[in-house]
This record gives sequence, structure tokens and C-alpha cells, in this order.
Amino acid sequence: MYEHCFLRSLMLYYSNIHEYCYRNIKKNNGRRKTVMKEPVLVVMAAGMGSRYGGLKQIDPIDRDGHIIMDFSIFDAVRAGFKKVIFIIKKQNEEDFRQAVGDRLSRILDVSYVFQELTDIPEGFSVPEGRVKPWGTGHAVLSCRHAIDSPFLVINADDYYGPNAYKLAYNYLSGHPDGEPYPYMMVGYALGNTLTENGYVARGICEVDENGYLKDIHERTHIEKRGEEAAYTEDGGATFTEVSQKAIVSMNMWGFQPSFLKELEKRFPAFLSEALNSNPLKGEFFLPFVVDELLKEGKATVKVEASPDRWHGVTYKEDKPQVVAAIQKLKDDGVYPQKLWEA
Repeated sequence: MYEHCFLRSLMLYYSNIHEYCYRNIKKNNGRRKTVMKEPVLVVMAAGMGSRYGGLKQIDPIDRDGHIIMDFSIFDAVRAGFKKVIFIIKKQNEEDFRQAVGDRLSRILDVSYVFQELTDIPEGFSVPEGRVKPWGTGHAVLSCRHAIDSPFLVINADDYYGPNAYKLAYNYLSGHPDGEPYPYMMVGYALGNTLTENGYVARGICEVDENGYLKDIHERTHIEKRGEEAAYTEDGGATFTEVSQKAIVSMNMWGFQPSFLKELEKRFPAFLSEALNSNPLKGEFFLPFVVDELLKEGKATVKVEASPDRWHGVTYKEDKPQVVAAIQKLKDDGVYPQKLWEA
């Protein structure tokens, strides 16, 4: 008798579960509803800043002591981001926490990962004399144990403008991971990203009629030449003109967790080649990995074009222009004079 009652109860239990699932699937037009995790902001702040000198990521750019990252975090929070992961060097941790992390931890969830030269696969070793980090791809790979949600990657020393974060947050919130991988990039007109004080590195993008990335060409030496822009690949012996309207990558990428698995899978191949050809300076760039995924048909990258002007301190001589630009944005009401008191 007890066995009979138990079986009846069990059947009723599973029947109720089946009915609940059926109603919810039917309510969602026959599709199981995917619950998206909230996007996370990832800030790459482990670069050495060799052309600028010093730890430029924590150098104030206004009279109130704000740094570029303050404006990035402010814009990200306004767009909806609630968590930030800073990629830093272990030796900079104390300075970085005091200048940035401890203050911002009152605003959102703050955590850290460390980009270390020794964080390489088994069977490889760091070349003698190597001090340069392994590049932006390796920086993001450092987050592989800290991220299980969509994430937006930015440079610590770049000002991207408020529109970029809104575009990124909206896209990442509405495109769950799948096949092909649904990634995104915020693009800028090249002319809005150049400096008067030297050359810059930019990924020049080819975009199709639907706004998806077709190809990306990393140019490590682009400079203004009068009213035009041009790049060189032979140390300045020859230059090739490029339109200032060309869309370029400023390392503002939106990814899903699948990207971390791809980085981990591809990093050993990079090391094998780089340790032979350029052991002291070879870098594992994010755009290179994205380009491989595009060519293999494993990913799509939606290019969201921002109308904002990029600002950054690539060289010390850039700082006065950035200070003036930020102050004008404050005066125009884009930002309050004191960000975190508003």
C-alpha cells in the first residue's frame, strides 16, 4: 500500500514538472528561455607604457585628480555594468589598488587578475631577457579562471566615450553564446583616434554591408601626414595612405566565454612561432585571434560604430590635449565636475 502511494506521488510530481516546463516553453514560443548573465568590464592595465614612461594608467588628467579610467568606469556604470576586472602586473598591485581599485570598489564589484610572463603552457619557458608582456591576447587569457559571462575588453589608458559602453552593453546582453560565436567590436573613424605627436598602432577593419567585420589588418605604425593618414611597414622607407574615415579597432571588444577557450587553445601555437622568430618582443594580439576565427567561420563580429572621439595619452605630449578635451566634456555637461560625488 505504501509503495503504491509513493509511486502515485512520484508520478504526480513528475507530471507537475512536465506541465510547468510545457507552459513555460509554450509561453516563449516553443523555445527555452536563455537566462543571460550580466556583462563584465575587463580593463587591460598591465601594459608597460614604454613610449610614455611611468605608470600612465594612474596619471591624473584633470584638476580633481581623475584618471582616464575614472571616465571609463563612470560611462560603463551608466551603461549598466556592475562588475570590473582589472588586469595588472603583480608588482603594481599596491599602487593600483590605492590609486584606482579601493576608490572604485565603493561603486561596483572590483576584482583583479595578474598578467605574468610565467603564465605560459607546460613545456614552454620565458626567454632570457624577456620583460615585455605577451600581448593583449595573453592579457585576456589571464582572466580564464575569473569570467563565466559576456565581457567587454578595454585599454586602461584609452578614453572611448559614453556611446561605446551603451552599444557594447546592449549587444552583449542580447546575444547569448552559440555557434558561430556572436562577438562585437566598437569601431572608430581613424581620424578620431590619431595623435599629433607620433605614430599609433591601429587595427584597420573591413566591414560588410550588414555591419559585420570581414577582415582586420594590424598596422603598428600609422601617423598623420598633413590632412591625410598613412602607415609604414618598413621603418618609414615607404608609406601607404589610408582614409581617415576608415573604421579602426581601439581594442574595445565584446566577447562571450567561448573566446577564452579559443585563446587558450591558440596560445601554444603562437608561442612556438614567436619563441623562434621574435622571442623578446613577439606579442599575442587580440585582433590576430579574432581574424583567425573569422577566416575559419567560427565567429561573427558585429561592428558598432561610435561617433565619439577617442582620447589617449600615447606620448607625454598628448596629455595637455586630453586634459583640455576632458574639461570641455565636463563644461558641456557630459560629465559632472566631480564624477563620484554626482
